[in-house]
Amino acid sequence: MNLSTILDMAAEAFGDRVGVVCGDTRLTYAELRQKAYAAARELQGSGARHLALLDVNSPAAPVAIFAAAYAGIAYVPINYRLTPDEINELVGRVAPAVLVASDETRAQLDARDEIRVISREQFLSLPTDAAAEPPTPPEDPRAVAVQLFTSGTTGKPKAAILRHENLMAYIVGTVEFGCAEEDDASLVSVPPYHIAGISSVLSSTYACRRMVQLESFDAKTWVDAATREQVSNAFVVPTMLSRIVEHLDESAVQLPSLRSLAYGGGKMPQATIANAMRLLPRVDFTNAYGLTETSSTIAVLGPDDHRAAAASPDGHVQRRLCSVGRATGAVEIQIRDDDGRPVAANAAGLVFVRGGQVSGEYLQQGSLLDGEGWFSTRDRGWLDDAGYLFLDGRADDVIVRGGENISPGEIEDVLLEHPSVADAAVVAVPDEQWGEGVGAAVVLKPEARASVDELQALVKSRLRSSRVPQRIVFRDALPYNETGKVLRRVIRQEMAAAS
Repeated sequence: MNLSTILDMAAEAFGDRVGVVCGDTRLTYAELRQKAYAAARELQGSGARHLALLDVNSPAAPVAIFAAAYAGIAYVPINYRLTPDEINELVGRVAPAVLVASDETRAQLDARDEIRVISREQFLSLPTDAAAEPPTPPEDPRAVAVQLFTSGTTGKPKAAILRHENLMAYIVGTVEFGCAEEDDASLVSVPPYHIAGISSVLSSTYACRRMVQLESFDAKTWVDAATREQVSNAFVVPTMLSRIVEHLDESAVQLPSLRSLAYGGGKMPQATIANAMRLLPRVDFTNAYGLTETSSTIAVLGPDDHRAAAASPDGHVQRRLCSVGRATGAVEIQIRDDDGRPVAANAAGLVFVRGGQVSGEYLQQGSLLDGEGWFSTRDRGWLDDAGYLFLDGRADDVIVRGGENISPGEIEDVLLEHPSVADAAVVAVPDEQWGEGVGAAVVLKPEARASVDELQALVKSRLRSSRVPQRIVFRDALPYNETGKVLRRVIRQEMAAAS
């Protein structure tokens, strides 16, 4: 099926229901479809192979996703937070294209013959004609639906390819059509160029749930919007939830309409989620783990898992609050050693995933699926006896000290046990004797104190001496990207330069 089927079903079954809210703009699902039709007609015959978006959250994002599907071309949202040089490099890679931009982002673009730039206002004001023949989308499930540039935290962004069949497999396998009540609303605060931003549009439309868009995230703005629009569902990254929790703690706001809060995209400190559950006891929390290349979520730690882990006296069950849950019904997860062999439960290795929603494909590189359809996530972790997945971090982040592989995650978990530590990131540092050593960047809580010696002693008391950070630096904050992933390469570079 083509992604446009999702909007067709919503518009035909719940056409009068409000689908998108952004500021003063409110669009029903019928109006959303008419705007997508109008944009698709503009694209057809334009010669464009891509419809690109360089903008914050706005109604242009859902219109563009479905317009591209109706027109039979790929949708390509671009990270507006990049430098002008980086933005123009990515734009050059999608030509020929129609590019929708805000006035602010348009000013950063170089003129190109094969890129037609249209403002957000023009795009959303294209003439609609209810009497006109609807565009006929191509019925090719293998056609490219979305092209997403990876975050580039370890190098030049790659163009991940998601086909209609991948995204439809995810939506149909995880969402029940029309399951939302008329007053349900989902708060969308993740950026449109992230897979979570795309999946939020697709899943909300399939559920026929109202989408409330925030142009950018701020804890107070998020809480105010959730209260004003009586938001029932939301997705945030861990750094967002941490700030929301701080704001709720200070303001004593209750968020009575919020029923479900999902989080993912980075490591969630156990103290943060425990505090969130305390402040919002009626809310169902869900940890959703997925990647761009897997069309979003592949493992879920559901509300019952959260409550069971928080209430259990069993340390092993409690620890599941630090996991990302179990595989969704649509995928399989397997852990393999460095030689590609499956390992037993509780043994660490590389995380592999298989299923219809898994693309594992990049432009100019092709498919990275193995002969049996498995894709390496490049994450390290393990599955416990009950199938709960625990992540140790990216494979590229592993520290190799004298031939011994050391996971940053296990050291970070210990550092975060210290009552003065608010955040920590462990990276490899150059070491003449061992090749690589252990370095740590630590953020202390306000007014708190801790010495290098006591932090090193804490790690030594919990782990082997080879895990003890030989260098610890204190920072006011760790560098994160906008989707909640710590930029370890920045910390590595700073420590290498200071050595």
